[in-house]
Formats: sequence, C-alpha cells, structure tokens
Amino acid sequence: MKKYPIIGACGLDCGLCPRYYTEGRSKCDGCGSPTSYPGCSIHRCCVKANEFETCAECKDFPCSRFKGAWEEYDSFLTHKKMLSNLNYIKDNGAEAHVHQLKERMELLKEMLREFNEGKSKSFYCVAATLLSVESIKKSMDSAKKKVDMLGIKREDLKSRAKILKEIINDVAVKELVDLKLRKIPTRT
Repeated sequence: MKKYPIIGACGLDCGLCPRYYTEGRSKCDGCGSPTSYPGCSIHRCCVKANEFETCAECKDFPCSRFKGAWEEYDSFLTHKKMLSNLNYIKDNGAEAHVHQLKERMELLKEMLREFNEGKSKSFYCVAATLLSVESIKKSMDSAKKKVDMLGIKREDLKSRAKILKEIINDVAVKELVDLKLRKIPTRT
C-alpha cells in the first residue's frame, strides 16, 4: 500500500489529475487506491512486487517500462513531469515532493473553485502540473485584479474562466510550456 497516493509510482502527480477532482464513478483517489487504474504494470512492479513508494527507489530506474512515455505526439501532457519528479524524489525524498505537490493542489483547488465554469478543469490541471508555482500564483493574482477591475461577479464563472485561461496561456507561451495536446498530424 502506498503512503502517498497523490504521487504515482511512475512519478505522475495524481493529486493534479482531473479524475482526482471528479465526483461519481470516474473519480480516482490516486495511485494504488481502489479507484486507480488496475492494469498499471509500473504500479504492479514498483508497489506490489517491490514495495516501493515510487520508481525512484528502484536501482533499475529508469527501466524499460518508461520507454515510449515521452512520444512526440500524445494526449497525456502531464507525463512530461514523470522523470523530473522521480529524479527530484530520488534526490530529496517523497516527502519533499509531496510538500511541493500539496502547494500545487491548493492552487488548483482555488482555480477550480473561483474560475471553473464547468469546462476548464482539465486545462487547470495541466497548468497546475506544468507551470511553476510562482507563475500560477501570479496568473491567479492578475486574474483576480482584472475580475475586480471589470466588476465581474462571482457567479459569472464563464467570464472569470476566460480571463484566467488567457493569462495562463500568455504565461505558458512566455515560459515555452505547451499546454495543448500534441496530436498526430492527419495524412491527406
């Protein structure tokens, strides 16, 4: 059993996944929880077979199970942090990563509470994963100031979401962080 289900055995930030913030049958409580993906070969090897919290504890890290996790095209953007997360955990320990992850999770919860019109959860989850904490904080501060300046009411979540998403996209462009899915080009 994992001590920190908010960190995937593979290094994913499960605590920043849209399914972690979903209500109902599709909710996932993180890596190794009863609601997590049951067929994960990394989890079976890392947690069940070797009783590790993450692959960072394994002498064979990174092993062949990680091959292909960084394909040029895919729709799972948050995988970009897997290796850097695991290397950070290897150098600093899981507790240090959990501390950083919980800060990101609090910022994400605020984005979802204050700026989600019902269609932006996945976007905010990706931004909370890939952007720096400082950039997320500055983006939310800028959005709050603009919302106040324009007199946008709390219940107008559509306008609030539009403002925050524009600010986050601008920050991402400046930081060279791709927040959009990388789709395989269609051949004609």
